[in-house]
Amino acid sequence: MTRPASTATLRSVRVRGALRAAVSQGIHGLSLRTPGGRWTGLDTDIARAVAAAALGDPEAVDWRPVKADDRLAALEAGRADLTVCNLTWTMGREAARRVLFAGITCYDGEGFLVRADGGFTGPADLAGHRLAVHRGCTTAVNLDAWYGPRGLSVEPVAYDDPAEALAAYADGSCAAYVLDRTALAGARAGLPRPRDHHILPVSISREPMAAAVHETDPYWFRLVRWVLQLLLAAEYETPGAAARRANPHGPAVGLDERWADRVLAAVGTYADVYERNLGAASGLDVPRGLNRLWTAGGLHYPVPLH
Repeated sequence: MTRPASTATLRSVRVRGALRAAVSQGIHGLSLRTPGGRWTGLDTDIARAVAAAALGDPEAVDWRPVKADDRLAALEAGRADLTVCNLTWTMGREAARRVLFAGITCYDGEGFLVRADGGFTGPADLAGHRLAVHRGCTTAVNLDAWYGPRGLSVEPVAYDDPAEALAAYADGSCAAYVLDRTALAGARAGLPRPRDHHILPVSISREPMAAAVHETDPYWFRLVRWVLQLLLAAEYETPGAAARRANPHGPAVGLDERWADRVLAAVGTYADVYERNLGAASGLDVPRGLNRLWTAGGLHYPVPLH
């Protein structure tokens, strides 16, 4: 099937010469701006992969750091072409907002960062305490769902900025910092004495973090979805085999027949992206767990490229 060489979003991206990517205001391992000005993290590498496919340049990204409660609004208002911002895919979000989730970037769960000497061994120990959370996230709902049925309660204190939430935890204003566990690993690493803090071994929710696009352009949705699938398939099949299968489909999604080669040259496979940003090589050493391929006991199951 032959489709137009470009669709509305892809055409705008190419005219502009940059992909506008909504990312967090700063979460180590996911999307964080270094002192030198470069954005790093799993989410930012996903954006680079899309830019490599659409523009031929993984660095042609206009980074748009947003507050948690502005992640989808940025898409709806036309201020972003793609949101990759530790954003959980939920029915409520996709049903109520003019967005579509193109695929899961990281399986995660809500966790708790606490002081090692605080005596907290599980979520129940935090009942009655103030907990730092991000405004606009699913955290408050998750806390109520976990504590309420147990006859317990906590006091979520919402902050707009990740740095503000972490600071409130660090100065003792809040007993714990509650966020996705991958993000907490990065937050812990940024504290003056990381070993004085640990992440409780319990997740109280399931958080499939995903990339999102505006609902009005199904062709752009398809392009982003297959970039994500390519990264997973390249880990399973080897990069060369995945590229040979995916490249010929490029013209049908508005790309050329070398798009997959560019993506994999830019960021590598999903395993490379994860290891570089969250694995041992990153200094965070977050176990892949559910983010392994299904063949290794994880949940990632790449859709065939043929």
